Amino acid sequence: QVQLVESGGGLVQAGGSLRLSCAASGRTFSNVAMGWFRQAPGKEREFVAAISWSGGTTYYTDSVKGRFTLSRDNAKNTVSLQMNSLKPEDTAAYYCTADPRNFRILDDSCKRHDYWGLWGQGTQVTVSS
Repeated sequence: QVQLVESGGGLVQAGGSLRLSCAASGRTFSNVAMGWFRQAPGKEREFVAAISWSGGTTYYTDSVKGRFTLSRDNAKNTVSLQMNSLKPEDTAAYYCTADPRNFRILDDSCKRHDYWGLWGQGTQVTVSS
């Protein structure tokens, strides 16, 4: 069964850090881009970050630039989102996602929901003020 499983969410005070992980299983994900979206209550799911299949290119939404870092370990089929200097507005369910196409060059279209094919179940991040 092909799936993505997120972990690492939790409750943290503003200014703190969390590290989210996404474990992929059922097939190799080393040749596809991976990404993270988030959804706060009452809001649409929004793009957070993406990384190319090689790890050489990353995209971030403006609100997390300089605070979040996305990385991947293709040998372990995992991606990690290091989140520093967290703010209450970062509170949301965070979802890992994978590109359905192999070796696609990552571009700005990765910020769209329909770019992605496989989604995890999400992990909750709550930042208290």
